[in-house]
Amino acid sequence: MGATRVIETLVLSLLLFLSGSSATQRKKTRAGPRMPCKQMVFYFHDILYNGENAKNATSAIVGAPAWGNRTILAGQNHFGNVVVFDDPITLDNNLHSIPVGRAQGFYLYDRKDYFTAWLGFSFFFNSTQHGGSITFAGADPLNKTRDISVIGGTGDFFMARGIATLMTDAVEGDVYFRLQVYIKLFECW
Repeated sequence: MGATRVIETLVLSLLLFLSGSSATQRKKTRAGPRMPCKQMVFYFHDILYNGENAKNATSAIVGAPAWGNRTILAGQNHFGNVVVFDDPITLDNNLHSIPVGRAQGFYLYDRKDYFTAWLGFSFFFNSTQHGGSITFAGADPLNKTRDISVIGGTGDFFMARGIATLMTDAVEGDVYFRLQVYIKLFECW
């Protein structure tokens, strides 16, 4: 009986040692900054419907507070406006370049006291270089540069995870803006 107890103790100790060393091994591989497995830069161009530009508009206000309307963004930092969009994605900052896909989703202005938005959208690619989609979500404090999360993807970007750094590249009143989107994927399949 005593020999069996000693063997059980040795086996249990060996299992604990091996599980502890694998946890240490995992910690060692995650130390230091992680390098992205894929990096890309795209531009998306948003033209808000203003009551007069239906032919060229790529986005529209679908929800507005009581004091607002659906053709002009509300005052008070656009608080309460919900905008859906279907914007062209290009490889450069020229609106008239050949699109490589579409940015489709929504943004909503979520603070009265500060100009900020929340975004949820996907890039759907239709080029020979990329196939599939990348999905993004996060708060946009509308600073010069800001990061939002890459939360998934399909096709070439199956289960992608990472960060997208947004930079406002151009603004023309409340009707047009262009964002540079620098995508860094840290999980690539």
